[in-house]
Amino acid sequence: MCEYYAGADPILYESRTRSIRIDGVLTSLRLENLVWDTLAKMAEAEGSSTNTLIAQLYREVLSRRGECPNFASFLRVTSLRYLNVIAEQGGQAKHPKSLSSDDSSRRSIQTTDELFIRSKEKHHLTSVR
Repeated sequence: MCEYYAGADPILYESRTRSIRIDGVLTSLRLENLVWDTLAKMAEAEGSSTNTLIAQLYREVLSRRGECPNFASFLRVTSLRYLNVIAEQGGQAKHPKSLSSDDSSRRSIQTTDELFIRSKEKHHLTSVR
């Protein structure tokens, strides 16, 4: 198993920096090529450009959470969640808005979120002791 992952093309995990304008502010994002490729696929499913999708995700996370201290990490996790949903659907990409109405996809995402939150809480509890 490790040979499969260790043998990955280095270009996939090589980082690339792009400048993006979000709500009139020019910023730079440094992400791995595989993450950029996944975001491009997400944007295509959404019918928008990658930059437009990223700006929309930024606004939505700010609206929901009030802040996003590590937006690059948020984008990495978002792309992993997208790939996870596709894998669970047998390789069929759905439009992100349709994911919100699909109970099985929503449950899968919520379950992943709940596991992450529980893991984080458990780690916090053990590190406080």
